[in-house]
Amino acid sequence: MINAQLKKGVLELCVLSLLSEQDRYGYELAEQLSQTMHVSDGAVYPILRRLAAEENVTTYLQTSSVGPQRKYYSLTPQGIETQQSLLAEWQELVRQVNAITGGDQT
Repeated sequence: MINAQLKKGVLELCVLSLLSEQDRYGYELAEQLSQTMHVSDGAVYPILRRLAAEENVTTYLQTSSVGPQRKYYSLTPQGIETQQSLLAEWQELVRQVNAITGGDQT
């Protein structure tokens, strides 16, 4: 099991990365994340609210064939820049940790 603090630090990057592929609604994001790591629905929504407040994402409602309208999240141009910046920071951190721990040198 991955340390919760480590995971919390990269969830924003993961959410932005999934949104860079396509617009998604909150539950869909949580489900997508859960396919790779253990994430509760409750962890995703505060991130989405903050990303919206920071204008990294916009929202819109779309009719669902199986229930009420869903709120979809879409990256803004600023959100794309934020995702790319966080990804570069993450890659540099991984490189530094690998240098210290003797991890993969690729």
